[in-house]
Amino acid sequence: MSERFDCRNCSESLYGRKYIQVEEKPHCIPCYDRLYANTCHQCKDIISHNTKELVYEDRYYHEHCFRCFRCDRSLADEPFTSQEEAPVCSDCYCSEFSSKCVACDKSVEPGSRMLEYGGSTWHEDCFVCHGCEKPIGAKSFIPDKKSFYCTSCYEGRIAPQCSHCKKALTKGGVTYRDEVWHKECFFCSGCRAPLAGQPFTSQGESPYCVKCFSSLYAKKCAGCNTAITGFGDGKYVSFEERQWHQPCFKCSCCSVSLVGSGFFPDRDKILCTDCHDDE
Repeated sequence: MSERFDCRNCSESLYGRKYIQVEEKPHCIPCYDRLYANTCHQCKDIISHNTKELVYEDRYYHEHCFRCFRCDRSLADEPFTSQEEAPVCSDCYCSEFSSKCVACDKSVEPGSRMLEYGGSTWHEDCFVCHGCEKPIGAKSFIPDKKSFYCTSCYEGRIAPQCSHCKKALTKGGVTYRDEVWHKECFFCSGCRAPLAGQPFTSQGESPYCVKCFSSLYAKKCAGCNTAITGFGDGKYVSFEERQWHQPCFKCSCCSVSLVGSGFFPDRDKILCTDCHDDE
């Protein structure tokens, strides 16, 4: 008597019948399809053992069920992408969903290399320097109005030149008397200290820090004998050949402020009306 050879699930004899091994255990075809075959995501029917099966995003499809959800075209042997988790052919995606290149007005096909900037899209080869017309690709670039320049073209053609070193100024900098400087090139004409972000004044065409201007050019207050620089509480009073800081412009006798009031000069002194009348 020969040994039995039965389906592990239904126990029917497999002699003379097709079967499929699952973990080295034989199953008849009906049992295999019922227990192990996947369900098509599209039609919800079993994908039987002898049917070609496609898998996408952990979902299973009959070959004939894997179709573009817009035009119903078979995607079994076609390039495709997805829109809201549904497969869509390249033609439908380009016509309905893909961005258009602002340079050539053609669709940017899924999977192709592209660049995005300021809400616009370009094919990689269409994003070119306005100067040399070479593709910029992944290199750095500088926008200027509605054009884009590679670094070398921008520095050579568009960027302003530093008034001191004559090299291109591509970012930051200082503007003074309608001219531009690199921050490190804008310094005091006296001590050469950097002036960017610091208070400064000028003598003729040359900028000076407060300390140098005070020691070299500032007039002295007739009251406190220190420099009148124009910085801080910089208002001052001038009379004939003398100048005073506003807080220093006061009566030489009673020290009342004379700002906005009448006064009388008396040799080196200045007197309020009352002190002048008492003399």
